[in-house]
Amino acid sequence: MNSVDDRFIELVWQGFLALSGWEAIAALLGVTYVILATRESIWCWPAAFTSTLIYTLLFWEGQLPMQSLLHIYYMAMALYGWRSWRANRQTNQVLVITSKSVQFHALFITAGVALSLMVAYYLEQNVASKQPYLDAFVTVFAVMNTVLIAKKVLEAWLYWIVIDSAAIVLYFQTGYYVTIVMFMLYLVLAAYGYKNWRALKEQANVT
Repeated sequence: MNSVDDRFIELVWQGFLALSGWEAIAALLGVTYVILATRESIWCWPAAFTSTLIYTLLFWEGQLPMQSLLHIYYMAMALYGWRSWRANRQTNQVLVITSKSVQFHALFITAGVALSLMVAYYLEQNVASKQPYLDAFVTVFAVMNTVLIAKKVLEAWLYWIVIDSAAIVLYFQTGYYVTIVMFMLYLVLAAYGYKNWRALKEQANVT
């Protein structure tokens, strides 16, 4: 193990020692949300709402305004996801897992990059974020991708892998070392979510 690895482990350990009770609860609920979402459990949405409410306040205090606004959006999407999944369950319908076309994803990525650059330019000009480009990229694509998750689009899990990877870099550069560990777990869960949803989709197509 080299000195860089040692330094990272030290920073993470210091982060755990300084971990507030609220941050611990938010992280635990965040992981719970992803696990429940991979299993198509409607209870993922209350976990998401509570976690994002806490993180909204934490990121605002940490001078990451876009991340704070992102979590306000997450709260709204948690309510939307709960309502959407619950409505389908009450009518004995299942919200079907679907895949989108190459053209859809090309447009999705192009729109996300364009919006990210515009938001980053605004943040940079107004000195409103410590890492304007990463902050904007993570925020914009997370906003767009949460809609895909709520609509059960299979490829949303692949987008989460990219978004979570960028978020790890962002939180490392801004000192959220404990959150990095959580997002590393998110990466594993995103891969599992894609595998599980793809299997469920294939099973539904067979039946």
